Amino acid sequence: MSDTVIYPVSAANVPALNSLVEALAEYEHLPPPSPEARERLSRDALANPPRFRSFVAGLDGKAVGYAIYFETYSTFLALPTLYLEDIFVLPEARAKGVGGALFRACAAEAVRSGCGRMEWQVLRWNDLALGFYDHLGAQPLHDDWKCYRLEGESLTRCVASAGA
Repeated sequence: MSDTVIYPVSAANVPALNSLVEALAEYEHLPPPSPEARERLSRDALANPPRFRSFVAGLDGKAVGYAIYFETYSTFLALPTLYLEDIFVLPEARAKGVGGALFRACAAEAVRSGCGRMEWQVLRWNDLALGFYDHLGAQPLHDDWKCYRLEGESLTRCVASAGA
């Protein structure tokens, strides 16, 4: 078995990050990022300070996975939370320890940063991911919470309704 190498995103590997994000979109049956979104992702990954942090996983000299994360804050813990936005490994690199190495790199970053916890979301149909997280000892949050999103025109209307 080959060794997985985990490294932070950099100008040299941001094109690979974009390609991996596109592969995730395909896996999740979503439209890929537009060229403009890819440019923003590249810019935000390399900003000072970056808008998010990311690791890229390499196997046999090829980028085969990535994780994107950022901090949120828990008022009840009074500590930051590491929020894992994406973790993805190309299908041909799965079951080779890449996902575990990426996940542990994020967990180590949470510990290093003094986070009180790490959180993420999983699509209900993604049995492979659900099994992966169960194996790592992660616990699903109870069903008392629902995730919501406001985006695009709805987001703009929400702001505009403040004056109504």
